[in-house]
Amino acid sequence: MIRKSIILSLALLAMGFSLSAQQAWSLEYCLQYAMENNIQIKQSVLTTEYNENLLKQSKLGQIPNLSGSAGFNQSWGRALDQTTYQYTEDQSIGSYNFGLSSYANLFNGLQVRNTILQNELNLMASYEDVESVKNEISLSIAAAYLTIMFNQELVAVTLSQMEVTGQQVERTGKMVDAGKLAKGNLLELKAQYASEELNLVNAENQLSISLLNLQQILDLPIDTAFSILIPELADPDENPLVVDAQEVYAIAEDIMPTIKSAILSLESAEKGLAIAKGGRSPQLYLSANYNTGYSDIREQVVDVGPPEQIPIGETMSGEPVVSYPQEIPVYGAYPFLDQVRDNRSSGVGLGLSIPIFNSWSINTNIANARIMHENAKLDLQSRKLTLYASVHQSYADALAALKKFNATQEALISMEESFKYTEKKFEVGLVNTVDYNTSKNQLIATQSDLLQAKYDFIFKTKILNFYQGEPITL
Repeated sequence: MIRKSIILSLALLAMGFSLSAQQAWSLEYCLQYAMENNIQIKQSVLTTEYNENLLKQSKLGQIPNLSGSAGFNQSWGRALDQTTYQYTEDQSIGSYNFGLSSYANLFNGLQVRNTILQNELNLMASYEDVESVKNEISLSIAAAYLTIMFNQELVAVTLSQMEVTGQQVERTGKMVDAGKLAKGNLLELKAQYASEELNLVNAENQLSISLLNLQQILDLPIDTAFSILIPELADPDENPLVVDAQEVYAIAEDIMPTIKSAILSLESAEKGLAIAKGGRSPQLYLSANYNTGYSDIREQVVDVGPPEQIPIGETMSGEPVVSYPQEIPVYGAYPFLDQVRDNRSSGVGLGLSIPIFNSWSINTNIANARIMHENAKLDLQSRKLTLYASVHQSYADALAALKKFNATQEALISMEESFKYTEKKFEVGLVNTVDYNTSKNQLIATQSDLLQAKYDFIFKTKILNFYQGEPITL
């Protein structure tokens, strides 16, 4: 019965892998999918688009601006006619004003130019940040992928050991029934089988968790049918690390986007300091304007009447004094378009603004810019130290995993021979159940250690290769 249950479990496991083979994801496809769909990567791309807009706007800031204005004013009583600049009495005036104005910055301490350069550096840094996020996601996917492979192998090893134990349970049961062994031996074997069953449940749970973890990194909906392709991975060679950790770091320092981004951010901070210092410089600007207007009470001369003498005063004796005969103008309507055309005025100005006192804001801006510059220096130094530690840690871990693999592999060979010998002695009654179970548990632990060392070595070497600019593949 136990053997049948083991065979059924193996069959179901194989069937599950075969049914999901069409949906199985390779590591390369996982990486490709993440590059196109991962939310963190999309957010980083949006940041680059934002910085692209900032750069575009800073370049357009060099162009003179142009603004238009239009207004209407209604006045009553004594009011000023904006078209004639004369006061009227007890009249209602409706006037319209139209204007265009332009402003061009000629010089402001190179702040505009430095702002453009700073935005260019920020944009380049954001591109490197996108690559840095992609690198982090790629390493996370590779680690999750290898964890799944490790857990699947662990499940297979546990199932294989359960099959061996199940066979021993059936054989011991027959011997107990025949009176050749005490029933206690059978009970201890069944306890061992139950323990291995629990190990299988734990291994299967770890496999399920690792599959869910990879789906979460990929931002995929949780799907129990999700599976991966299992490539054949060779065992580690005796001495496959042909590069030195310092050589790997020297390469990584030149190509890793996280370092490039920090360098560009430092250069950006230098431009930010130059911008702040530019606030002390005088500002030279050019301005221009064009204006016109219309008044609904304004009239224009439409004709000339016959000459008349107009009283202009009187003598000491009270006699009127008149002017020479003058032609009297006749006023009429002043059309809107005619007023707009006749009331035109324009001007050009050149100005200089010199900062004298502005509540110490310029000095504060310069001080803050210096702080940002120093912080950028420290960030670059911190990233280099982090990269240095990561490279040397990966190198040390790879060496340790290799040594562990080689030692465990030799131990496993001896352990397998020892277990075969113990198993044969157990079958003929020369070894008790406790010694048999102890030998078997040691074998299982050694097999697990060997798998762990193998996958740990593979992952660390992939990291080292990645730091040298090689893509992550299996």
